[in-house]
Amino acid sequence: MARRITLSAALMVLLSAGACSDDDPYASFRKQCVDRINEYRATEGLPPYERWKSGERCADSEARSDSISGIPHGAFPSCGESAQNECPGWPTVESTVTGCLQMMWDEGPGEPFSEHGHYINMSSTSYTEVACGFHEGSSGVWAVQNFR
Repeated sequence: MARRITLSAALMVLLSAGACSDDDPYASFRKQCVDRINEYRATEGLPPYERWKSGERCADSEARSDSISGIPHGAFPSCGESAQNECPGWPTVESTVTGCLQMMWDEGPGEPFSEHGHYINMSSTSYTEVACGFHEGSSGVWAVQNFR
């Protein structure tokens, strides 16, 4: 009986700590995404964006919706974001964090927004937070970065 109580107590501790909750398969990539954006911002002496954790699952849903429709920014701004960058149809989640973010940063600096918009969003001082969302589907990996 003592063993059964101990096992039950251990299970309760794990559940309350979130160890058995739905783990986020993209947690490390979300952190890398925000860190990478902030590394780029630091090269220009800009303050870092905070990680908008509460917006990440919604960003995932936007990436999923856009992947299904095939329309980048199709779900924008359903998460309450003010700006969005998107990496549609990339081969891996990692490549969106390394290659796609680099490609967007390399658009700047400059104007007009139509040619430099991704860079402008990443370097803006109008936003303070970014949420990185991902979806892996038949059309590749779609990743969104939502700014607010």
